[in-house]
Amino acid sequence: MPRCTFCGRDVEKGAGKMFIYNSGKIDYFCSSKCDKNVHNLKRTPLQVRWTAHYRRDQGKSVSASGK
Repeated sequence: MPRCTFCGRDVEKGAGKMFIYNSGKIDYFCSSKCDKNVHNLKRTPLQVRWTAHYRRDQGKSVSASGK
């Protein structure tokens, strides 16, 4: 099961989006919220408090399921 490139949650089979860049890099998104944060708003996961990347960087606890 792939993980969301932005927030770190698991992407359920049959759900979410897969975005393929011209360079061949593949990004997985669990929701349109994560997709919009990356492509429209140009944010990085370390700028947004609810992402697993931010919580890990700040030394806060991250649950096992990634939620």
